[in-house]
Amino acid sequence: MTPKEIFLELLKPDGKPERQLKQYEALHLVLNDPINGYLRGNRVRGSVSKDRWGTTILFPADAPGATPHITPDDKVCPDVTRWRDFVHAPDLGANCTEGWEDCARMAREAAGDQKLVCGFMGTGIFEQTHFLMGFEDTLTNFYEHPAEMHELIDYITEYRLDYVKRLIDGLQPDAIFSHDDWGAKEALFMKPEMWREFYKEPYRRFYGYIRSRGVIAIHHADSYLVPILEDMKEIGIQVWQGTLPENDIPALQDQLQGTLVLMGGIGAAIDRPDSTEEEIRAYVRDALARYCPGGHYIPSITYGIMGTVYKHVDPIIDEEIDRYNAGLHMPRQALPPLPHRKRRQAAAPVQAAEAENAADGLLAALADALCRGQKKKVLRLCQEALDAGLDPQTILNEGMLPGMSRLGEDFTAGRAFVPEMLMAARCMNAATELLKPLLTSEASEPVGRVCLGTVRGDLHDIGKNLVKIMMEGSGLEVIDLGVDVAPETFVETAIERHCDAIACSSLLTTAMNEMRRVVQLAEERGIRDRVKILVGGAPITQSFCDEIGADAYTDDAAQAARTAVALLRR
Repeated sequence: MTPKEIFLELLKPDGKPERQLKQYEALHLVLNDPINGYLRGNRVRGSVSKDRWGTTILFPADAPGATPHITPDDKVCPDVTRWRDFVHAPDLGANCTEGWEDCARMAREAAGDQKLVCGFMGTGIFEQTHFLMGFEDTLTNFYEHPAEMHELIDYITEYRLDYVKRLIDGLQPDAIFSHDDWGAKEALFMKPEMWREFYKEPYRRFYGYIRSRGVIAIHHADSYLVPILEDMKEIGIQVWQGTLPENDIPALQDQLQGTLVLMGGIGAAIDRPDSTEEEIRAYVRDALARYCPGGHYIPSITYGIMGTVYKHVDPIIDEEIDRYNAGLHMPRQALPPLPHRKRRQAAAPVQAAEAENAADGLLAALADALCRGQKKKVLRLCQEALDAGLDPQTILNEGMLPGMSRLGEDFTAGRAFVPEMLMAARCMNAATELLKPLLTSEASEPVGRVCLGTVRGDLHDIGKNLVKIMMEGSGLEVIDLGVDVAPETFVETAIERHCDAIACSSLLTTAMNEMRRVVQLAEERGIRDRVKILVGGAPITQSFCDEIGADAYTDDAAQAARTAVALLRR
């Protein structure tokens, strides 16, 4: 079979491809069509640009790709209630009419009879919303301004439908490869119910249209998406590219029974400048042994485009797939689904009605309101507690902090998501402002002081911001250094501001070794014995933490806050 024939065979629930595909070998991704040229043609390595919607795009010379940069001063849509005043979709009809015939001809010639011509569409519907207003505003607006968010999402959906219609008409592709990350490595960005409320129907329209044109629907999301897997099938997705190993791929194969092709399984952990051939081969062999026998699987790097960042990695992946194909393999028997991960049991909610007295009842209600993100209620209950004679420190320590702690447990256990964290943080900030003038300087002394940032070479801030929220909610003073922070800045800040801890975040494997330099500089400057160093982010592991000599690794924001407090209270 040709790679193209194997890919088409995988789409059949009872398909029997003769071998495993090697990553993207069956797809000719077209990145130079007239629309992509118009939308992304000004993205140049080493530059700062604006996209056609007005979002600032940073593309550092040493970064693997471009990243949106949204600040309060330059966000396209600062107020979603007036989104029509700010948001204007690119005019594809006026700017993308020429060049289709040549583009389609060259794509078909390049694909030949070996590959599928695959149109490429970056920045999906959810991503477009947070490109316009920032990640935090997007997720909190689901709660605060749902009607306007539905309107804005419908507007973006109409644009995406116009885009894909023009792309199919002009390119005549076999498949459409559309990007939209709906989650992080271990969880969705929002509750499954919230995703269904805001994004399921728009995507049903989008992928329904693609399928109605006889085109294959491929969705990229290198995320944890298990809770909405059945929804993805229902709305017409045929191939989920970017399937992270954290999704428990064998369990998904047993559940899907060939109704959705999983493409990925080879994560960024091996895509590092220092990864050895032995390490890469062992990782890939293990992935193939785990996932290939379950069928309807394409082994590939989980990135949403072909190729690894470090060029020595990709050929080894392909060689190991060739070796696997040369062997004799039996189909795996169906296994019972495995749990996603060991869940931490959250503390049982304290009900106000069960409180022993009115004061306990007020504090319990305050904790509950904070967990629910009810800012007006939180402020009212804080005032009621003050009027009842409770001192501000008791309100903080026995009402608000337990609420944040409970929410952190729920976040770790997968029962709460990023929007709930953000809403609770806004409640916490508002209540703290109310109590701050009444707290004595001694009583308001923080547990400790932490300088926090995303390391040099990495512009991602979502994870870092969540850690900041949870640390502040746990009584820590946080100095936020932002993104692309040099090791020298971490250490100098820790010295000058008398910090008790340094917290480093990274999403990119290309930047994670900056953490090693932070530890080394802390030792050279003589502060290592008194300053704890915490590390985290998608590519970071406990073994990496141990290797560089950091004090702690955590895999989510709530755990980072708990760990920091525990370290500083020793």
